[in-house]
Amino acid sequence: MPDKVSYWLVKQEPESYPFSQLLKDKKTMWEGVRNYQARNNLRAMNKGDQVLFYHSVKEKQVVGLCQVIKEAYPDPTAPDQDWSVVEIKPIRALKRPVSLAEIKATPMLKDIALIKQSRLSVMPIKKREFDKILVLSEK
Repeated sequence: MPDKVSYWLVKQEPESYPFSQLLKDKKTMWEGVRNYQARNNLRAMNKGDQVLFYHSVKEKQVVGLCQVIKEAYPDPTAPDQDWSVVEIKPIRALKRPVSLAEIKATPMLKDIALIKQSRLSVMPIKKREFDKILVLSEK
């Protein structure tokens, strides 16, 4: 495991794969990413990195905390092998989901990638942004 942990946010439509399913599955392969920037972010993830799980589209809220358990390898669902996956495991559901509206209303989070690059499905976030979202989830 690297000395320095990185922080990420992954987005998923709850109708496709909700966090509750990840809790039941105990781990998952994060596959199907077909955006080059998101793919490169997957490739930058290291074992032990911390990940926020965001329900997109209808819910628009951070709902869970995960950890990278296997670094990038070729996506077996891809027709060609220029796509990657990582494996993540759930740590816990957040005590209270943190909505996109709440994130937008928090000055410290005004530059978070979730707002700046809203269509990106896998994005890095700063430790202070990660920590602030966890604090908000405890309110």
